[in-house]
Amino acid sequence: MNTSLKVLLLTSLAMLFFAANSLLNRVALSETQIDPASFTLLRIASGALFLWLILSVQSGINPRFIARIGHWPSAAALFIYAAGFSFAYQSLTAATGALLLFAAVQITLMTAGWCRGEHFTLVQLAGGALALGGLVVLLLPGVSAPAWDGAILMAIAGVSWGLYTLWGKGSSNPLQTTAGNFLRAVPLAVLCWFLAGDMRFDGSGILYAVLSGAIASGIGYAIWYQVLPSLTAMTAATIQLSVPVLAALGGVLFLSEAVSFRLLMASFAILGGIALVLRFKSVPRQQ
Repeated sequence: MNTSLKVLLLTSLAMLFFAANSLLNRVALSETQIDPASFTLLRIASGALFLWLILSVQSGINPRFIARIGHWPSAAALFIYAAGFSFAYQSLTAATGALLLFAAVQITLMTAGWCRGEHFTLVQLAGGALALGGLVVLLLPGVSAPAWDGAILMAIAGVSWGLYTLWGKGSSNPLQTTAGNFLRAVPLAVLCWFLAGDMRFDGSGILYAVLSGAIASGIGYAIWYQVLPSLTAMTAATIQLSVPVLAALGGVLFLSEAVSFRLLMASFAILGGIALVLRFKSVPRQQ
């Protein structure tokens, strides 16, 4: 298979997993009894277990080896993202949370790209602006002012996911690295679970958390780590703006949400902006 086509297909698959993760989180925290700390713990633990099982079948790798290949800063960023995401949605609407999260990711990755010497062409900047504008059109109308605590938590989650993405670009074995990060994040999630002191479970909430951790997070992040070395920070930032659109479309298909003209126009703007960023690659900035 052509390398560019493979990167495109894997990147698209990762974005679908990310969107599924968003849907699972929304459903679990709004329609079941599970609390955010319990959801975060189950999500991370199930992701670590599922990835270890895959590696065990493939090459007989044991948990001790996986723990050694993890990256503590990445594991901390993974935990902060997952916990911040879940706790923020206690006081934010889905639209407000998505806007804050992906705006923070975008700013983090673009700033890192600029600091590392990437030069953003006018076409790329126009594409990024078009994609971000489409996201605003989709999410901003009708959104009330967010609670300050939820807004801060979601912004922190976005910065953490941006850092996790940047640190993942240097991984030589994406699946092993992701498994190691998940395993190292488990004790952090356990500590958060005990400190939160609000332990509520139900069958549906547990199921959604396990699906979020094992499939949408574990496999999705491993795929994302695999394609990251082929993407610039600017490209990685803009591509992830597609996730709220995909999540909104998933809501239409699976949660019986109404289709709107605004949704269609915003989708065209975001996907068109992403196409511009992908078509015109960044070049090193002259010093």
